[in-house]
Amino acid sequence: MTLMLSCSSWQPPKDPYTLIDHMGGEPDVLNPILGQDVYESRVDNFIFDYLIIRDNKTLEFVPKIAWRWEVSDDHLEYIFHLRKDVTWHDGQALTADDILFSYDRIRDPKVNAAHLRNYYQDIKSVEKLDAHTVKFTYARPYFRALEFIGGMPILPRHLYGSADNQLKSFSEHSWVRQLVKDDSYDFNTAAINRHPVGSGPYVFKKWESGAAIVLEANPNYWDKQHTPEIKRIYFKIVSNDTVALQMLKKGDLDQAGLRPIQWVKQTQSEKFQKKFYRFQYSSLGYRYIGWNAKRPWFKDASVRKALSHLINQKEIVEKLEFNLGEASTGPFSPQVYGYDHSLPPIEFNPASAKQLLKAAGWEDHDGDGVIDKDGKPFRFTFLFPAGARFYERLGSIMKNNMARVGIDVTLSRIEWSVFLQKVNQRDFDAVSLGWSGSFDPDPYQIWHSSQIKEGHNFVSFQNAEADSLIEQVRVTFDQAERDLLLKRIHRIIYDEQPYTFLYATMSLVALDKRFSNVQLYRGGLDPLEWTVKAAP
Repeated sequence: MTLMLSCSSWQPPKDPYTLIDHMGGEPDVLNPILGQDVYESRVDNFIFDYLIIRDNKTLEFVPKIAWRWEVSDDHLEYIFHLRKDVTWHDGQALTADDILFSYDRIRDPKVNAAHLRNYYQDIKSVEKLDAHTVKFTYARPYFRALEFIGGMPILPRHLYGSADNQLKSFSEHSWVRQLVKDDSYDFNTAAINRHPVGSGPYVFKKWESGAAIVLEANPNYWDKQHTPEIKRIYFKIVSNDTVALQMLKKGDLDQAGLRPIQWVKQTQSEKFQKKFYRFQYSSLGYRYIGWNAKRPWFKDASVRKALSHLINQKEIVEKLEFNLGEASTGPFSPQVYGYDHSLPPIEFNPASAKQLLKAAGWEDHDGDGVIDKDGKPFRFTFLFPAGARFYERLGSIMKNNMARVGIDVTLSRIEWSVFLQKVNQRDFDAVSLGWSGSFDPDPYQIWHSSQIKEGHNFVSFQNAEADSLIEQVRVTFDQAERDLLLKRIHRIIYDEQPYTFLYATMSLVALDKRFSNVQLYRGGLDPLEWTVKAAP
């Protein structure tokens, strides 16, 4: 069921206290348990609060909903003491029951949260010690347990638990009345997933598909020390980044991510830099091309290595990224521990690719110009999101290079939400995407074989030694030991080439200078700190 809003052409008010932010794609839902893309998390982070958060400057965990916590010496027990003055946006108190409800939803196999479940799978029990105290007990230690319990998405049980509860709170909305009439409540598809209710500094107001999502500052925010000065945030959905830059320059956007060509050639003028801040920082992430190992062309590691020899990584970094990226060889950012810097990038070498393909049995047996094996031509589709120039140019380079050895590539561009659906359903041959990174890498979600069916191992990478090492990483609390384990994992993945790794990404952001107190941290920017300059 989809929340239907009246059709209108939204124009944000010309109000200095309104931040108009650019979003290049549209989230499927606004529910932090279900959401899987960066667009969803950008919005949810303003609506929902967490037990603890990282301090921007020190990156240490500091209190939020939990004012205090205790960890046992064996890393198996975590007790969180909740503040008693935290309320949901509808005024109801946030209690331990909400923590238990949210945890149960993550662990419920019927809930579409496989990407999250792996981080909570070693929890043996969760107990409500009293209305504002919760105890988590692990069956075995996990080095990121505090981060994931403390950062667990928390939803109000009284609203997300059933359609009847939603009816009590949203009875004026036709979508809720229809929900109850149909008796079709499903956590995954509930209409409230497009009408989120949190406890954070901003309250959800509107979502017009394909146009914008609007939040307003929470007038009753419980955390009086961190009440934001920006009163309203518009997330304008504009898939074409060239159009987005034009809108930024015209004043129709206050903030936008920039492509490297925009950074180097289109925002260097004195006029632009007089009006906008420009920020450049490591995102801790990387871009890659993923080969679906379930497809017959990509089962063989030597074939995948041949394909990597056909991707001119250096040319891509130089021409597509204007050297605003660092060549990458593995599944972590070169900026964090665990990355093996001794591994060289796979060189662009069509001759080596041809030899590897021939050794694997791929030759042009029938003389049609396309190599084949067992009667099957090497012909696949490269899938990527529509509207992004980078993927268009990458696809074009890739298609030409593959053709040099007799591989026929079809380029297919589709809208973001459909693209994401196909990736999650493993309905693709090859895709290009990016992962955002972490200061503490845990490869389980993307590379452990248990995540092939429903998790984010959508290329179906499977290696017994890698599985064992990934499991060891999780129970190793000494960072130096984890570093060695991660480097071995990096080398295995490098040898297997389930991805062709492209480069570590940079975040490039332009922001209107009418905002002040803007600080750049290792983790990026924090709009909750920004103040608004008085109008001239």
